[in-house]
Amino acid sequence: MIRRRAVVSALSMVLAVVLQSAVVMLAVALLPVGLAVRAADPSPSPAWTATPVAPAPGQPAGYIQYERMCAVCHGPGAGKPGTRALSAKYEGKVPALLEERKDLTADFVKFTVRHGVSVMPPFRKTELSDADLDAIAGYLARKRR
Repeated sequence: MIRRRAVVSALSMVLAVVLQSAVVMLAVALLPVGLAVRAADPSPSPAWTATPVAPAPGQPAGYIQYERMCAVCHGPGAGKPGTRALSAKYEGKVPALLEERKDLTADFVKFTVRHGVSVMPPFRKTELSDADLDAIAGYLARKRR
């Protein structure tokens, strides 16, 4: 009986070492794949923090707040996940850049910001004040020619 326990214990230890080795080998083997995927997507990660913006004369109300809080994901250029998601969703039927949209209402913008949608997280009042959200919503819903 004691000998049987010793054999089972020894086999268990061998199996544990083999499994650990297999996991390490798999991780090492997959490392280049992860690096290749990361290298294939050159877009930078969004900062997820407020971006400092200097006010410029003649900018409409809400522009500063939009640039500070929204443009990191919804601005022009590569690496903007919000713009990429809207581009894929609308397939060119409406502009992917929020600043170019003419169909946005202030209520829709406020609801979307507070509740989130798809990959966009909700923003709490502690992250974006009601006053700043009102300014952003007014900016995006403004009448343009």
